[in-house]
Amino acid sequence: MLILCGICGIITLFVYMTKTITKKRKISLMLLEISAMLLLIADREAYIYRGDPSRLGWWMVRVSNFLVFFLTLSVLYAFNSYLSDLYVRVSGCEKRPRRLRAARVLLLLGMMMVIVSQFTGLYYTFDGMNRYHRAPGFILCYLIPLTVMLLQTTVIMGLRKRLSRDIWRSLMLFTVLSLLASVAQMFLYGISLNNITIVAMSALLYVYALQDMNREVEHARSKEIDFYKEEKKKEHALFEQTAAALATAIDAKDRYTHGHSTRVASYSVRIARAAGKSDEECDQIYFAGLLHDVGKIGISDAIINKNGKLTDEEFAEIRLHPVYGSQILSSIRLSPTLSVGARYHHERPDGRGYPEGLAGGDIPDIARIIAVADAYDAMTSRRSYRDPLPQAVVRAEMEKGRGTQFDPTYADIMLRFIDEDVNYDMREKESAREEEIPQPAIEAKTE
Repeated sequence: MLILCGICGIITLFVYMTKTITKKRKISLMLLEISAMLLLIADREAYIYRGDPSRLGWWMVRVSNFLVFFLTLSVLYAFNSYLSDLYVRVSGCEKRPRRLRAARVLLLLGMMMVIVSQFTGLYYTFDGMNRYHRAPGFILCYLIPLTVMLLQTTVIMGLRKRLSRDIWRSLMLFTVLSLLASVAQMFLYGISLNNITIVAMSALLYVYALQDMNREVEHARSKEIDFYKEEKKKEHALFEQTAAALATAIDAKDRYTHGHSTRVASYSVRIARAAGKSDEECDQIYFAGLLHDVGKIGISDAIINKNGKLTDEEFAEIRLHPVYGSQILSSIRLSPTLSVGARYHHERPDGRGYPEGLAGGDIPDIARIIAVADAYDAMTSRRSYRDPLPQAVVRAEMEKGRGTQFDPTYADIMLRFIDEDVNYDMREKESAREEEIPQPAIEAKTE
């Protein structure tokens, strides 16, 4: 009894701190657990002072027995309130069913009869030795709880498909086992089977409710994570489409470089994937490759589309597009690699590149990858003065620039791609109907 009392007290504290259940259900559970705890305490005191003829014993026997009968109904009343709130929530009805309302009336009537019995001896009496004895009307104090539990059981049966398995099971255990214990108690005098069962089921009710709450929280958390992932996908798709649209606008400035940015991004991702870069790094490289020429927005169309040889002044202007690109993309602080790729993709390992003349390992890794992809596409694309170079010539130029114009590691990867491309598919297509290269961010992750 003391162990069960302690459990009920602890559960009351837990219910008070729980924030994932409705206020009405929290109050009902707290009332149920407190009533169950006091019920066992009163039952225990009734046994301790039974037969004690002292004045204290006289009062303790009467008060404790009254509380046993009264608190038994109080537990059922709290359970009825708990069940009513649960019914309203899962059924969507604002009113609780008539059976639960009838049960509430019966419980209130039963409490009044317990009070009346103290003055009439309806339920029990005490002999001269201060010992408890059942009175002829004691059967009534069992019929009311039994009727209430039967009504509650019918309501619970009707909620089977609407409640979770754990909640439904806990409700059924509470009513059915308490019902059976009450029936047995009528024939087993001197054993607190009914009270112990009710208190044990009260504790179990919260355990199952807690388990169900944890499952609901986990489900809500899972939905939140799925929603977050979906939003991230949408953000990524929006960013990719925006970047692709910007790249298309950049390429449109030069009628001979249609699709150049997309192809450079694709080749860059393939190189990065072959070099063992992570998915996140490949994503960054793809977008950096897609926007590497964004600085050409600041270059005059007349210079970009000039058919003849550029003057020194015009070439100096062209060499500024990495700086312009870096300035434009530096405002995107969540992706700093974009401005890095734009600024340094024309640097060379031998230090003869621009705009800063960096050499070797001083050149950011992402820019070294884009440089190889950019040069390869320039050689394999149509220009105003020539068709795409033959594959053998492209390979020779890539081999020639290895270690001077191109990072040797990434140049070797591109040379391997060239050797594997027996049909020379890695180039600008002849027909506008042909897709140059699939979306590289997706393609790279499936290779």
